[in-house]
Amino acid sequence: MRQLVPELKEKHFDSFITQVNCHSEPLTAMSDEQLENVCRELKESLSVGGLTDDSTAHCFALIREVAERTLGLRHFNTQLMGGWAMIKGKIAEMQTGEGKTLTATLPACTAALSGIPVHIITVNDYLAQRDSEWMGPIYKKLGLSVGLISEGMTPEQRRSAYECDVTYCTNKQLVFDYLKDRIVMGHNSGRLRYELDDLCNDGKQQGNVLLRGLCFAIVDEADSVLVDEAKTPLIISKQTDNHKESQIYEQALEMAAELEPTEDFKLIDQERAIELTKNGKAKLDSFGDTLGGLWRGKKRRENIVRQALSALNYFIKDTHYLVKDGKVLIIDEYTGRVMPDRSWEQGLHQLIEAKEGCPISSQPETLARISYQRFFRRYLHLAGMTGTAKEITGELWAVYGLGTMVIPSNKPQIRKNMGWRVYVNNDLKNNAILTRIYQMRTEGRPVLVGTRSVAASENLSELLQELDIPHKVLNARQDLNEAEIIAQAGMKGRVTVATNMAGRGTDIHLEEGVVDLGGLHVIATEQHEASRIDRQLFGRSARQGDPGSYEYILSLEDEIMTKFSPKWIWSLQSHTASPKSHFRKISVLISQKIAEYRHAQVRKELLRIDEHLGNMLSYSGQQE
Repeated sequence: MRQLVPELKEKHFDSFITQVNCHSEPLTAMSDEQLENVCRELKESLSVGGLTDDSTAHCFALIREVAERTLGLRHFNTQLMGGWAMIKGKIAEMQTGEGKTLTATLPACTAALSGIPVHIITVNDYLAQRDSEWMGPIYKKLGLSVGLISEGMTPEQRRSAYECDVTYCTNKQLVFDYLKDRIVMGHNSGRLRYELDDLCNDGKQQGNVLLRGLCFAIVDEADSVLVDEAKTPLIISKQTDNHKESQIYEQALEMAAELEPTEDFKLIDQERAIELTKNGKAKLDSFGDTLGGLWRGKKRRENIVRQALSALNYFIKDTHYLVKDGKVLIIDEYTGRVMPDRSWEQGLHQLIEAKEGCPISSQPETLARISYQRFFRRYLHLAGMTGTAKEITGELWAVYGLGTMVIPSNKPQIRKNMGWRVYVNNDLKNNAILTRIYQMRTEGRPVLVGTRSVAASENLSELLQELDIPHKVLNARQDLNEAEIIAQAGMKGRVTVATNMAGRGTDIHLEEGVVDLGGLHVIATEQHEASRIDRQLFGRSARQGDPGSYEYILSLEDEIMTKFSPKWIWSLQSHTASPKSHFRKISVLISQKIAEYRHAQVRKELLRIDEHLGNMLSYSGQQE
């Protein structure tokens, strides 16, 4: 990955701060008009000499001064360090609440002042719009234009936004726009084609092309975008006629319903796979002879029935998807949000639609596809920031060539770990959760309770209602008032039950007096399949020197245990009427590590397949 400035050793950061402060001193005494002149002069010098250590420090000093004048926010030294890491092409791990949104303006403005187009990429439209509007005055004061890409924009509006110096967008919007450009450009989508179009159109983009290249990307919540989202390729497709397909999906579900677990098929939970037994295959042979047509093909018949069994056994309503307005909407496990533009492949989505009695959509025909891994590696300069990167430093380096730099917090962190409690069953776990909520609420402390699914959040809500405990619920079904719910979650005695929608990009401000009571308390009621997501949840408390606390209250019946726990763990537990608490804790930790490993293998395999497909299509001269 090409770096914009020479490699700097972390031990030299103090000297870099000294350089920034030296450039800052004269700026503080300047008028706004004088500051604008400095900005123009800096642009001119950057266009001639490029980015050096000193010019980078000068840019940072100017940006910090402008931020203080326009927003009343002055970058801390730790934020300068985060910006410095990103301008070097690294991932900056900054604790939640450390001001990553403001930090991103440092590398973004520095690159833009150098004439390099910048994309600031985040996980949803709300954050993209919020950050572009919030940071907008800084860019405007520096003479830079800011664009925003959001759902529902016309091609002309998108093209205009991408032509700005700095463009805020989501990863999905950006990659789909890139794929649209690949379709428009066809086979001749190389650099020479773009340069010829640029010459022929007086420096403007070719008529239907949206982007003007992949130059400099700053990825917010980088672990979510670059790793969690990387399990699924991005695909642009067109719909086909599904008149005959609807009947096939319904018949497949009927066949699957006739098969008996163990006798006809086995569930391989850790791989979310189905294995048909000899008896099961014999039953399908009989069904095929009766139905004829498509069902006579043995391999095709078994594949679609395996998918039907997956739809029935592995995909659960209100956990993996919602049904809304007659449509099946996938819920992203890592963000807790619905993904209306996503669908499962190989007929699985249509089978779930049939299972839920929804109108069956047609199985799409792929026009273009790419994985996040291959897409982001195409940027000339890639950097990012997140609160949770240390667990995946190896993968970030192996896949993207990105190093990780841990940025210290601006103020000492005083988040208290109240430990783990792992119960034998869910009833005992729920009783412990309710008791803790009641205790904290009695003390006047606000409580944030994290759940893994919509169903779990609504189940806990019902239990709280039975005890007449007032609370708010935030999940994929109830997301319209997200900002309001989060804004009030730090009030005295407030109880908020949320999926991990509350885990990223949101600030919970404490009401006056709550700090003296001990701050926000966070309860994780299940482990996620990545420990980073748990850390994101706990990061809602004890921000910027505030007090706070967190704890796990878990059960051996949690999904991560039933899906990923090795057989030997269950074998050991079966010999004990009530397994010791330390053994239960070890069990859930092992299950989470297994889940993380398996997801990493899925991402690795997707990248291998995507690269192989790209090489094959390049060899044949076809579209990617």
